[in-house]
Amino acid sequence: MWFFRFLAIGLLSGILMIPLLHSPRGDGFEHLRLSAIMTLEFSWFLLVPISLVVGAWKTFSSSERPRPAPPGFVLGGITFAFGALVLHQAMAASQWLNGSPSGVGDPDGEYVMAAFAELSGVAIMIVGMVILIGRAVAIIDSRGANIPTSMNR
Repeated sequence: MWFFRFLAIGLLSGILMIPLLHSPRGDGFEHLRLSAIMTLEFSWFLLVPISLVVGAWKTFSSSERPRPAPPGFVLGGITFAFGALVLHQAMAASQWLNGSPSGVGDPDGEYVMAAFAELSGVAIMIVGMVILIGRAVAIIDSRGANIPTSMNR
């Protein structure tokens, strides 16, 4: 579960690079959406490995302190919702690129980037679901361990 926690943190931290958005090639919301998707993909390429390395170092660096609680419903829910948002925006960009968009230099290359963002959105949703399911199973297991056995048989 630690891997999924730091993977989710790395994926969500990609939002921090959106203000560094490169200028869209054309005017309008569609060009801005495509630019934001491409910026997110670039930020994931940089921030996910950094997050995983920092997470591994933090998890295994000190055995003296207690380990933090496993990822919970909030992180899983936010990750799942973020994945759904990325998937929705990438699908909208793909549909726009299938038409004849003006101001796009290479529609095929941009379409590949949008398709990659669709796959990324699905992967982010899967990470969120794994976190949610893992936490639900951990809660069920912890409740099942505390049930006293009856002495009356």
